Amino acid sequence: MKLALACDHAGYTLKAHLADYLRGHGHDILDLGVDSADTPADYPDSAAALANAIRRGQAERGVLICGSGVGASIAANKFDGIYAAVCHDTYSARQGVEHDNMNVLALGARVIGVNVAETLVMAFIDGRFSNAERHRRRFGKVQQLESQLRTGE
Repeated sequence: MKLALACDHAGYTLKAHLADYLRGHGHDILDLGVDSADTPADYPDSAAALANAIRRGQAERGVLICGSGVGASIAANKFDGIYAAVCHDTYSARQGVEHDNMNVLALGARVIGVNVAETLVMAFIDGRFSNAERHRRRFGKVQQLESQLRTGE
């Protein structure tokens, strides 16, 4: 799978590890930075880079990392067509894709360790949108909300 990875300074070490880990599992990685934990970087900038890469078709899904995962997920969800959630358990990481068509996994580098992050990312990657009627209906309602926000209706 073609995956975009991005982070702020707090997520750099985990992002670098996951990029290598995922390449080792045969995934194509678009690394959108940051390239150091030493220079402060703001999570909204990382979220914008990742969201725009997905929206342009440069990646199928993305993994976005900040200290808690919360700020990154909030910022990413401001972009049309981006459905991000912070997950710290495998059920949510996989079910978010299967039921909710989540395309961005947000992780908190200060909340989880490397082994948990690897497991979460693999659950996220393995998930496929179910296309069950109830999930299509609910996702359609999410897209309607997105459209209403865009048009101001």
